[in-house]
Amino acid sequence: MPSEMVRVIYTKYDGSAHRDYPARRLAEDDLGTWVGVTRGTASVYHGRPSVEQIPFVLLIPHHAWWTGMFNPPPRTSEVYCDITTPARWEGDTVHIVDLDLDAVRRRESGLVELRDEDEFAEHRVAFGYPEDLVEHAYSASHYLLGVLGDGTEPFASHYRKHLLEVTQD
Repeated sequence: MPSEMVRVIYTKYDGSAHRDYPARRLAEDDLGTWVGVTRGTASVYHGRPSVEQIPFVLLIPHHAWWTGMFNPPPRTSEVYCDITTPARWEGDTVHIVDLDLDAVRRRESGLVELRDEDEFAEHRVAFGYPEDLVEHAYSASHYLLGVLGDGTEPFASHYRKHLLEVTQD
């Protein structure tokens, strides 16, 4: 029986620390595992201690090359998807390798954009990304750029019920 708490560990491809935080398991469905992080949660960001100021919900898909972070106001990104390797679970800890590219939908304008292509290009050389990893990353990016703007769930409204679980104090 999985526990209520999950540890989420993101690293970069070279193994360096990226993000690390505890989250509450909210649900599991055909899309993946939904976890929530409340305001005040102690975390690590780029290897440094941090405290989450704005709650969020993370969707960890079962086999996809991305994760989806769903944010309430005042965060300017309504949905922020990291392009990643597929999640690897070890008990109640999930390991995810961040591949730099991010697909984002802005809250006010609805603008969907691909971010950090320069960082991806730099790390592709520095970390020696294999060609199949590059292809998966670009494929996931193109998929997300489409679905973030066309009303596809869970990006349209499905996530809102989970977001309510972490924003109501």
